[in-house]
Amino acid sequence: MTAGDGRPDPGPDLTDATSAPAGESAPRPEAGADVPPATEGQPAEGSETRAETGPETGPGPQVAELEAQLAERTADVQRVQAELVNYRRRVERDRELVKQNATFAVLTSLMPVLDDVDRAREHGEVEGGFKAVADSLDRAVTSLGLTKFGATGEEFDPNLHEALMHGHSAEVTTTTVDKVVQAGYRIGERVVRAAKVTVLDPEA
Repeated sequence: MTAGDGRPDPGPDLTDATSAPAGESAPRPEAGADVPPATEGQPAEGSETRAETGPETGPGPQVAELEAQLAERTADVQRVQAELVNYRRRVERDRELVKQNATFAVLTSLMPVLDDVDRAREHGEVEGGFKAVADSLDRAVTSLGLTKFGATGEEFDPNLHEALMHGHSAEVTTTTVDKVVQAGYRIGERVVRAAKVTVLDPEA
């Protein structure tokens, strides 16, 4: 075709469609179009970038705090267990002491009866049914731990004997029990009552 002035029509401006006017963004390539390779030093379009991770570090502050709390709770449990063991020991010790004191009180109240039985034996009055009762009483107090001591010929021991009278004899080499006026009693190693005795000292 020719222009009105007789010159041929140059046709439409075949400017590169990919060049965008200044200030406008370049058009996105159509789907399926080849994507140009990424330039050196830059990731290709659509590729994922990974953040570089630094070297692994030690336990964080939360872990250290939890460990400290665990150590504190463990110490609390151990302390409570120790207190419980001590409490049980005190209870057992107090229970045994109460038992001993009760036994001591009962046996102490029976000592005058035992003294009467001993005097009756000395006079030959423990016979028949009374002898059976006396023997049963002796067995009962013995089972509770009451032990009688004090006999003629024993070496005098101020921890066990109470001397009521002193005499002298050439037949003894140390202070010796002569007669037992009243028997002594003890429960285990605990002296309940010292034996009242007369003693003989060696002649000078």
